[in-house]
Amino acid sequence: MLSDSLIETFRAKLGDLGLELADLRIGGTPNRPLVQVRIEWPESDPARPVSVDDCARASRALETWLDGDGRLGSRYVLEVSSPGLDRALRWPRHWARFVGRDVNATVAGLGRVRARIVAVPDDATVVLEPLLAAAPGRRSALRAAERGPRRAPRGGLVTLNSLLRMD
Repeated sequence: MLSDSLIETFRAKLGDLGLELADLRIGGTPNRPLVQVRIEWPESDPARPVSVDDCARASRALETWLDGDGRLGSRYVLEVSSPGLDRALRWPRHWARFVGRDVNATVAGLGRVRARIVAVPDDATVVLEPLLAAAPGRRSALRAAERGPRRAPRGGLVTLNSLLRMD
């Protein structure tokens, strides 16, 4: 249900308000979809927090569009909020925005990893530095993953060459 075109349409609708899409999840049931939208202001210095008024304005704009579009039916539930402190890093621009920050991630075959985002050289690569003492083979496995095939992250899985996702 979460296609690239749907994500781009949500981005465009929020962009008209000067906001950015931080996360989009659609769940619930086919008869009553739950649409969870996380919004943020574009990166600035100092950072601008999302207010309740910002969420209400975004909610009204999205409701108008969703009611007219009908793609999700008429019984959808819309939740609009800020990403919060435990935000998900879903798209490459999120990773780039938080270079130098510590993250908890799950790496396929390695489990949960506490690491610092060192660099995001392109849309398919994230370079991490493990923060805790690595178990035998963990550091070398992360390096091997960095050398793996390059492909862009998709959907809810933000990847280190398809091996890493944010918790």
